[in-house]
Amino acid sequence: MKSLISSIFSIVLVLLFSQWATSLPETVHENFLQCLTLNSDNSTSISKVIYTQNNSSYSSILEFSIQNLRFSTSTTPKPLVIVTPLQVSHIQASISCSQRHGMQIRVRSGGHDYEGLSFVSDVPFVIVDLINMSSISVDTENQTAWVQSGATIGQLYYRIAEKSKTLAFPAGVCPTVGVGGHFSGGGYGFLLRKYGLAADNIVDAQLIDVKGRFLDRNSMGEDLFWAIRGGGGASFGVIVAWKIKLVAVPPTVTVFNVQRTLEQNATKIILKWQQVADKVHEDLMIRIFLRSVNSSTEQGKKTMRVSFESMFLGGVDQLLPLMQKSLPELGLVNEDCIEMSWIDSILYFAGFRNGESMDVLLDRNPISRRFFKAKSDYVKEPIPETAWEGIYERFYEEEAEAAEMILSPYGGKMSEISESEIPFPHRVGNLYKIQHLVYWEEEGNEIAQKHINWIRRLYSFVAPYVSKNPRAAYINYRDLDIGTNNNKGSYTSFKQASIWGVKYFKNNFNRLVHVKTKVDPANFFRNEQSIPPLSSWWNKRGD
Repeated sequence: MKSLISSIFSIVLVLLFSQWATSLPETVHENFLQCLTLNSDNSTSISKVIYTQNNSSYSSILEFSIQNLRFSTSTTPKPLVIVTPLQVSHIQASISCSQRHGMQIRVRSGGHDYEGLSFVSDVPFVIVDLINMSSISVDTENQTAWVQSGATIGQLYYRIAEKSKTLAFPAGVCPTVGVGGHFSGGGYGFLLRKYGLAADNIVDAQLIDVKGRFLDRNSMGEDLFWAIRGGGGASFGVIVAWKIKLVAVPPTVTVFNVQRTLEQNATKIILKWQQVADKVHEDLMIRIFLRSVNSSTEQGKKTMRVSFESMFLGGVDQLLPLMQKSLPELGLVNEDCIEMSWIDSILYFAGFRNGESMDVLLDRNPISRRFFKAKSDYVKEPIPETAWEGIYERFYEEEAEAAEMILSPYGGKMSEISESEIPFPHRVGNLYKIQHLVYWEEEGNEIAQKHINWIRRLYSFVAPYVSKNPRAAYINYRDLDIGTNNNKGSYTSFKQASIWGVKYFKNNFNRLVHVKTKVDPANFFRNEQSIPPLSSWWNKRGD
């Protein structure tokens, strides 16, 4: 009965949204557009970056940065207007006019939001797409860089490598990810154990707040500067740019990707990896991918293929003795290893061909786009062999044909930084983080639900073996299953917000709420999992 009521409610929402989309343009729409023109420093320039549903470029602008095809369907709610600002005044006008005319703002940098919250809403909304605000200025002398939020991490890596072969930045693997969301939620990659998160290496920022003020670290104050480095920037304003601290890398790094099946003792290697991956030298990062494949030894059966993917900050002559001491079960040999520059390792892990020009990092076009659903977990004690066998069984199911688990070890620098240093709290005591993923190729609610149900079953199965009280999660792997009603636009109670808030931020959630209450008490900057202010209507529903 509840399911039927929920379905009817969803249909009503869609119908109401459709009615709104067709009736609003005559009133609020025109007033909003006029407001944008009047409130921009340069009315001519802003007219060139406004896209309405009648504009021939509207669909291409909207679709270009959507990375998860779940949010690129005919039934996905669309923005009334897309603004692709060229300057700060365009953002300020968008904020002011949205408040004045009852519109909500969603801010998009790279479009990798796992639940589409940066570009989907069920209430009248505007997308502020920062794709044009992507300038990067690298200062090798001071080992810093200013990078605008609309840039991708691939573009950032390119600009750093352009200036230096021994400077880098500890951010993610996928080059098309936008720095705006990536940095504000934490951000990590193969330099995680050596230098921590992207957010750990931010030294200044520029933000436009709900009042339209352009603020830097000094003028925004340390509380707000703390909040946006790992607490999710979309709750607090529009972050225009970040000043980052670059880090040192050697001229040569060594990479490998060694694959083993269950028949090649993959489970034994995983069990040993769990014991050592967070304790080996911080210059070494070994992550694991698990996927099901058809068995090569027994027709009609499946097995697991486990990929051990690694980067070492040094040469192969240093790496091999280290691996022999810490993980001899893998059987790593010289032939498995490739020495290269740090920037070439970025291309290697992004899946580009050997010898590819680093110019590919400037390309914002997605490498691939699929339908997917993701979840995350943190592991504090090694998962036993019997549990791994149960995980394998679930990967042999039909819905898991394109599923994977990614295990990323912690330790090193991650164990040295306090849980409260920035909002990202998952530090000492975590052996590794799990990213659960399931992909599918065909559109359709029934197909999507089948795969989403599968990953929920897997998530339930691993519950006894992962972190508890809270069962922690990573904000950049956004999951609307946690503490929400699973309906975009259906804002949860404060009590429900605390559920996901504590999972993402642990004890830091309370401080984030107080910062939000101070800087945006009316809760203008919001989405289904944004930080709620104490003064919001969440708190007025008897919870």
